[in-house]
Amino acid sequence: MVRHFMRLDIDNDLLTAMVERWRPELHTFHFPEGEMTITLKDVAILTGLPITGDAIIDNSRKPEDGWGLLIQQRLGFNMPTTTPVEGQGHPPLNAGQVSIPWLVDHIQLEVNIGPDIPEDQVERYARVYLIGLVGGFLFPDKSNKWIQGMWFPMLLGDWDEIGKKSWGSAVLDGIYRELCTCSRLGAKQAGGAMFILQLWAWEHLPFLAPRDPREFWLPDDELRFVANPSYGFK
Repeated sequence: MVRHFMRLDIDNDLLTAMVERWRPELHTFHFPEGEMTITLKDVAILTGLPITGDAIIDNSRKPEDGWGLLIQQRLGFNMPTTTPVEGQGHPPLNAGQVSIPWLVDHIQLEVNIGPDIPEDQVERYARVYLIGLVGGFLFPDKSNKWIQGMWFPMLLGDWDEIGKKSWGSAVLDGIYRELCTCSRLGAKQAGGAMFILQLWAWEHLPFLAPRDPREFWLPDDELRFVANPSYGFK
């Protein structure tokens, strides 16, 4: 379900106005009528992300090869140790982070999804997609080009353990952190899952919502066939 929100066009003016109302000492928005804030219940209802389960904690330690061995074992392709020449590829590593364009390029080269491909190749594709969804969409950096290394041991591990995590709690924590950072003097950009804040503002402050929210959905025919959509999608 969350993947469909990747088609949502972000209203930067609305988010800027929300940041200006944020008070980091209270973690609330200050409006003329009083204070409001986004809660775990809001995240769960709007996105369908789980808010119960194990806490997401970064216990990883970057290996000397910068995640290259783990990526080779789980995804089946080698990560170069040198940065490509500018204009001839995407640098794969940067201080323990992994390049999103590099991952996308390699999964397109390595995996061709079809009805007869082996199960291990489907799993490889699914893991790369999940890494992009989590590291590049739910917890993006400000450039939207790098995935933090902490996600690799977690998302390349046991499938059952991934599903036991409280993803909604971690996403809300990231939103709070980014709002506090952006409310400081001189801040210019925000990371985090700010699309959730946009959905929250549309729901709780309806005078800010567009008359036809479909105007903010990027064209995609498959959106018509979403089963059991979350409240935020509706």
